[in-house]
Amino acid sequence: MQLDQKEENRQLCSGVYSRKSWGGNVDPFILTKFMKKEDVEGDADPVVSLVLFEWRDKPLIGKPVSPDTMDASSSQGELDRYAADGAKFCNGTQKGEFILADNATEVSKNQIITQAIHLRDPSSIHYNILRTGYYCVGTYGYSSDIYSAVVEFRNSYGELPAAQIAKLPFYGGITIVYAVIGAFWALLYVQNRHDILPVQNYITAIIVFLVVEMLMTWGFYDYQNRHGSNIGSKALMIVVSILNAGRNSFSFFLLLIVCMGYGVVKDSLGKTMIYVRWLAITHFVFGVIYAIGSLTITPDSVGPLVLLVILPLAGTLTAFYIWTLNSLSATMKDLVDRKQTVKALMYKKLWWCILTSIVVIFAFFFVNSWTFAGQRDEDFVPSHWQTRWFILDGWLNLVYLADVSFVAYLWRPTANNRRFAMSDELAQDDDGFEITSIRDSVDLDEELGDQTPTNSRPPAYDP
Repeated sequence: MQLDQKEENRQLCSGVYSRKSWGGNVDPFILTKFMKKEDVEGDADPVVSLVLFEWRDKPLIGKPVSPDTMDASSSQGELDRYAADGAKFCNGTQKGEFILADNATEVSKNQIITQAIHLRDPSSIHYNILRTGYYCVGTYGYSSDIYSAVVEFRNSYGELPAAQIAKLPFYGGITIVYAVIGAFWALLYVQNRHDILPVQNYITAIIVFLVVEMLMTWGFYDYQNRHGSNIGSKALMIVVSILNAGRNSFSFFLLLIVCMGYGVVKDSLGKTMIYVRWLAITHFVFGVIYAIGSLTITPDSVGPLVLLVILPLAGTLTAFYIWTLNSLSATMKDLVDRKQTVKALMYKKLWWCILTSIVVIFAFFFVNSWTFAGQRDEDFVPSHWQTRWFILDGWLNLVYLADVSFVAYLWRPTANNRRFAMSDELAQDDDGFEITSIRDSVDLDEELGDQTPTNSRPPAYDP
């Protein structure tokens, strides 16, 4: 990570876990190395002020100064440039250092290091980390307007940033869950392999795809943790992005054909299946372009041309949403009109699953909006750095897992799959049909018996 004199680069912060929290082979630390300044004239001594601290100790950096000695743009003396010249908060040996509170050493929760770095011959600064926290490296050009430094936040477990290390066990765990679901599905599939519906083949494919995708995602984070950010990790990132785009397209495709009644209500979708496949392929292509673009284009260089990617992707997504909801409504109406109560109940459960997912997503959306509304507060990131990954990414994967599991349960392979799918339930009315029909039948038989002509009766048996 790069430090320099620019306002946005003067301070760098990152969460760091202690060795006790995540284990590992080395003790975590922060290493800061300034670049030597070569173009120094005469006896000039370019100095950069440096401070390393944990965020909760930030109030201990600087001292309040009186209005007579306070700079017009400052409310607290943080550097000894004018504190030494005016307020006399430090002695000559501390020139160029950040000012600390008098009791900073006693009350600080973690170590605070402040030094004046002489760019003629800068030395490396090593800061040991004993507790999990959000640590910062702050600089100021005390007598040098231009400077550059490199900062390494080293965790004990590897190269992955502390804010993302929780993704490693998360994706490992979710891969195991999908594998278990796949194992149960495979068992049912083999047991009923002679009675499999076409839609169940698609569900089989997406379960296998999800196991592969989650495994590759876990592999990407594991590789980055072992080797850092290099060409290999970037290549894996592109592969994972493509798989994610494929997962989204395949999921929308499967949900749409299920809502159309494919395999349970209709044995074939005809030409409609071709249109659905082309919509899924189009969505996949724009999804891949968007994923690669988001990895290669920085937010500062985004221009109006990005709409050429976003708008088609949004268009295919909207088409999927509208088509899926309309198809589900039409299928349920058709089943209710034909009094197919068992099949209608299946699709009603699917409708509740989709509705619950939408409600959960919107609920999390509002919670996230409320949470991120305080992002401008300087304490927001230090307070949420350990959980932001779940808010941005983790919970969506759990919602998706729940939806896939529910659909797989409803459409699981069972005995007599084809007989159930291709047969119609006998329509019955529940207005006393059985009792009334039996009584009417008995009365009718008695009437017919009384009206039977005598000559039509068989002769009596006379022995």
